[in-house]
Amino acid sequence: MTGLRTALSALCALLLLGAGGGAVFAPSAAAAPVPEAPAAALEDPASPGLIAAMRKDLGLTEQQARERLAQEKTAFAVQGKAERAAGDAFAGTWFDATTGRLTVAVTSRQKADAVRAAGAATRVVTHTAAQLDAAKRRIDRQDAPTGVSSWHVDPKANRIVVRVVDGRSDDAKVRAFLDRARRAGPVQVETVREAPSTYAAGVVGGDPYYTGNVRCSIGFSVHGGFVTAGHCGGPGSFVRGWDGSDMGWFQGSSFPGNDYAWVSTGYGWWTVPVVLGWGQTPDRLVRGSWEAPVGTSICRSGSTTHWHCGTVLGRNETVNYQQGAVYEMVRTDVCAEGGDSGGSFISGDQAQGVTSGGWGNCSQGGNTWFQPVNEILGRYGLTLHTA
Repeated sequence: MTGLRTALSALCALLLLGAGGGAVFAPSAAAAPVPEAPAAALEDPASPGLIAAMRKDLGLTEQQARERLAQEKTAFAVQGKAERAAGDAFAGTWFDATTGRLTVAVTSRQKADAVRAAGAATRVVTHTAAQLDAAKRRIDRQDAPTGVSSWHVDPKANRIVVRVVDGRSDDAKVRAFLDRARRAGPVQVETVREAPSTYAAGVVGGDPYYTGNVRCSIGFSVHGGFVTAGHCGGPGSFVRGWDGSDMGWFQGSSFPGNDYAWVSTGYGWWTVPVVLGWGQTPDRLVRGSWEAPVGTSICRSGSTTHWHCGTVLGRNETVNYQQGAVYEMVRTDVCAEGGDSGGSFISGDQAQGVTSGGWGNCSQGGNTWFQPVNEILGRYGLTLHTA
C-alpha cells in the first residue's frame, strides 16, 4: 500500500483516482477543446519511479528515459502552435521517438514551411485530417462483424487502418465490411492476434470501487466525484469504496457508443487530484488534461495490475467490442487486465483518459484503449480536480 493510501484510510477517504483500467462506451459526444500545454507542466521533474517504469516497460536506459521525457515536453509545447500554422492543410500529428520531435502531416508545401517555423518537423501527404475523419465517420455508421477489431485514422500512413482478428479475414461478413470501408475512403488493413474486451472483473481484493458484483478502478477526481468507465455501471448504480463503505452513485453512464461515466460521491469521501503510483512510482499529482500526441509515452494506474507505462499508438479509433462499437478511443501498448477498467491514463502530470478495454495481459503484453478525459468532462459539464 502506498503512503498516501495509508494516510487517507485513516481519514476514511481513499483518493478517488486510485485505479486501473476500465472504460465506458456511450453515445458519441463532441470532445471538449484541447487545452494548451501550460508552462508549469513543462517543469515537472522525472521521478526515479517513473524512470524505473519507463526502463522496465519501454526498454530504455535511464538517460534515454530522461531525454525522451524532455523531448516529449517540448513536443507538447509546440503542438498547438504547429497545428494552427498548418491550417486547413493539417493532416495529423505524431511524436517521432527516433528523432525526438513532433511531426505534423500537411497537404501543402507552403504550409509545411510555416509548420517548421513553429518548431515541428513535417511530412507532405495527400489527404487532410478533415477528409480522413469524414471517411472514418462514414465507416462508423456501418455495423461491424466480430471479426473486425477496430479502425482509426493513422496520420503516418495517411489512411484509415482497419484491424481484423487473425484468421477472420476470409469471413464473408468481414470481407463485405472491408469492401464498404474501402468505398468510404483510403483504407489499410492490418491483422491483430485477438478481439478486444473490457477489463471489468468480479469482486476481489485491491484498491478498487465496487458496483454490484463488479470491481473497477477510479479514473480521475472531478469536483463532486470521479470519472470512470461506462461499462462498469449504469445510471443510478450504487458504488462502494475500496474498504466496502458507501461511496456514491453513477450519475451518468454510456456504453457502447462511448465508454465513460461519472460518479457523484458523498458519505465522507472527498476528491484528491492524485493518481496512485502503487509504490512503483510516487503518486502523481494531476495538473491538467492537455492531450499527448501519438508516439509519446504514457502510464496507467489500475487496481489489478497497478502501474505500467507504454506509448500512445493511435487516436480517434473505433473499437468493436462484443457489446458494440465504441468511438473516439485512444490506443496504447500499455497492458491491462480484469479490474483495471475505468482507471487512470496519465502523461506526466496531465490526465489523458480512463481505461476501457483491450487484448492481451501484463505477462505477454497487448494493447489497451482509453476514453479521452476531455470528452467525458465536456459531455457531463464536469471540472477536473487539479493540483
